[in-house]
Amino acid sequence: MKYDQDIHHRRSIRLKGHDYSQIGAYFVTICTHSRNLYFEIYSGLKEIVISQWQALSRRYPDLTLDEFVIMPNHFHGILFVGATLAVARKDGAGARPAPTVGEIVGAYKSLCIHDWLVYIEEKKIRALGKFWQRNYYEHVIRTDDELNRIREYIRNNPLKWSLDRENPDRVGRDILEDEIFDGTT
Repeated sequence: MKYDQDIHHRRSIRLKGHDYSQIGAYFVTICTHSRNLYFEIYSGLKEIVISQWQALSRRYPDLTLDEFVIMPNHFHGILFVGATLAVARKDGAGARPAPTVGEIVGAYKSLCIHDWLVYIEEKKIRALGKFWQRNYYEHVIRTDDELNRIREYIRNNPLKWSLDRENPDRVGRDILEDEIFDGTT
């Protein structure tokens, strides 16, 4: 069925008018499907997610990876996208634009799922192959102070799991998390 905004009521969660292929720092959060605790249950999956994250900069030479953490049901990471110019294609058919954050995150999620499907088949594990939720959260990092606060949040997130908004058994609030996700940084 063709998308009809009057029926589906979907709206973009991306920053309107922002070019996600431009030079910049981006904080991304990717949750598991239904926020299930897959990374707590499957250590092999956690290893795949780490390996594919670290491999992204080889796939995208103008990408620099920064802090990241894997929580029981989500992933946080910081990316620095460095390409601003179109790059020539090898087949000489013109140029293709630099990859966007969405394309990078999409490739990452896809590569993780591929490796996970291979892993569960090899190990004869009965598990769902598609473990990521459909979308992801992203935040454009605009200042060094904001970058440092997000790095601090990522480093300390495992210690504050009981306060994490993605924790189904959350017992309180993390003020820094609220500032980052609610846009008050």
